[in-house]
Amino acid sequence: MSGLIVPQKTDLGWMVEISAEMAHALGIAEGSVAVLYGKEGNVGVEILPPPSPELLEETHETYAELKETFAELKRLGD
Repeated sequence: MSGLIVPQKTDLGWMVEISAEMAHALGIAEGSVAVLYGKEGNVGVEILPPPSPELLEETHETYAELKETFAELKRLGD
């Protein structure tokens, strides 16, 4: 493996980007994300597929529509 995997903390656990090498070994789509969570002294994992092109497009459109609102919220301190 060529790089270090660094989990990102979320409210539900930790998110880890799955490398292309790992995705191929697991037989899952490239761009998938693993969500790790503690459960009864063990670590559980859920694998989330990458977002669809339609979802990405919709997200970009929504951001463009609300960009000024997001800037104002940030200015006000959310």
